[in-house]
Amino acid sequence: MKLLITTIIVLKAIVSFGQTKDTLHIYGPGGPLSAMQDCAKAFIAKTGIPVKVTGGPEPKWLSQAQKNGDVIYGGAEYMLTQFMQTHPGMVDAVTRVELFKRRAAILVRPGNPKHIMALKDLAKTGVKVLDVNGAGQLGLWEDIAGKENLIGGIQKNVGDSFANTALGIDAWKKDQSYDAWITYASWHENLKDVTQLVELPLPLRLYRGTPVALTSNTKHAAQAKQFIQFLQSADAHAIFKKWGWE
Repeated sequence: MKLLITTIIVLKAIVSFGQTKDTLHIYGPGGPLSAMQDCAKAFIAKTGIPVKVTGGPEPKWLSQAQKNGDVIYGGAEYMLTQFMQTHPGMVDAVTRVELFKRRAAILVRPGNPKHIMALKDLAKTGVKVLDVNGAGQLGLWEDIAGKENLIGGIQKNVGDSFANTALGIDAWKKDQSYDAWITYASWHENLKDVTQLVELPLPLRLYRGTPVALTSNTKHAAQAKQFIQFLQSADAHAIFKKWGWE
């Protein structure tokens, strides 16, 4: 009996080790995280290949990604390009593909107490704008505001600029003095309890892509390629649409 129990324990340990060893590790920023996690669940159900998606500000996952990363995704094309420039040789550039785009919009407080209905309202006296100057949003509001000659008007209402979306979300939740935030419409899907969506008219809308690529040192190239192929499928597109992508 003791031998049987010992054998079962050893077998479980071997299986557990094998599952950990064969798990695909996906890393990237927080913006596409929810969509990526749902895609991973669908991929696991379809193939049985275990996948773990880790997202958020780069410093939180970089060291681990350098050890076991199989796939890196970006929240905008320039984000993945910057990542590749900062960490040369880490990403296999030949495998890079674009997934789906997401649109910019204005997030306001639930109920829209400042009655923000258009971009020009962000330049009005008494409106405080939150800015994320990085993490896929670098220059985003300025590109939009420039189309209506509102750069100066909106800039004077920017309360503070944050380096990444995680910091921006934290400020939005803690500081009720912020009235509006030009970001991606997709963020509303994660922040429905604290935001309301104000869409921009079509001529003012800007879009950013969602790039993805294999790492250069992946130990699971075939499975990682299979995951990227799934991300390009209609099933994955439907998941991304659910989270606010086009």
